[in-house]
Amino acid sequence: MFNSEPNNKPVKKAIIPAAGFGTRMFPATKGLKKEFFPIIDKDGLAKPIILVIVEEAIQAGIEEVGIVVQPTDRELFESFFKHPPKPELWNKLSEERREYSNYLQTIGERITILTQTEPEGYGHAVFCAADWVNNQPFLLLLGDHIYRSELEINCAGQLLEIYKQVQQSVIGLRVTPGNIIHHYGCVAGTFQQSEKILSLTQIYEKPSLDYALTHLRVEGLDDNQFLTIFGLYVLEAQIFEILAAQIQANKRDKGEFQLTSCLEIFRQQQPITGYIVKGQCLDTGLPEAYRQTMIEFGSRV
Repeated sequence: MFNSEPNNKPVKKAIIPAAGFGTRMFPATKGLKKEFFPIIDKDGLAKPIILVIVEEAIQAGIEEVGIVVQPTDRELFESFFKHPPKPELWNKLSEERREYSNYLQTIGERITILTQTEPEGYGHAVFCAADWVNNQPFLLLLGDHIYRSELEINCAGQLLEIYKQVQQSVIGLRVTPGNIIHHYGCVAGTFQQSEKILSLTQIYEKPSLDYALTHLRVEGLDDNQFLTIFGLYVLEAQIFEILAAQIQANKRDKGEFQLTSCLEIFRQQQPITGYIVKGQCLDTGLPEAYRQTMIEFGSRV
């Protein structure tokens, strides 16, 4: 099923897991999937969050996007990306909005809707795209976060550029104070020729501060600073072998199949590069975080 050797091919595909229930945004998610919550983009348009994420990938040069959803949500996602507006709505759109609608249809041609039949965790959702990825390296983006670059190139594009340089899996990172690292995947590593690029020596899911102080210190950072996972990855397809093994062995973390633990197994088999992204990963999955994201995202850096 999987090729055992890195293929070093161009990254043409992206995966966006979007099969969660959105319980933290209830009761709004009783009426609307969290991926369709609105955000005001830098172009002034009100867009659903999932569209902003898809555009992040496409603007970085990705050719095909696979969105992993619940089976009951397939029709909703396909309707948005692949069907034109109803005539009564189309007739009321301005010429500018009609042009964007046509552009949206062209995006839809590049999107495949995949399904996760059971809510088995983030790692399992990624695994559901294995056949579609077809042994290619792929970009992985979170389904409930959006990205805001500090450079002309967007955040996804930054990771893709690093992948071209190092020709191995790349995990986006950010500097995080110690008092909140228990919420995130955390890494240790050694800086290479750049203060933004590291060879990773450990990947650990939601460490305690005591563990991090002992095992996850990174030379060059302040004593209370650590590197946590940003929410963007470029991964070789061999990660699916590890996910498959974990699923077959029913190895779960807090009842679910997680990605971070599989990345650590992967790192022990093949080198993984860490890259400190020049930008922000903005959360839309919690009420207060969503409110702050609404304020920050459309403004200039």
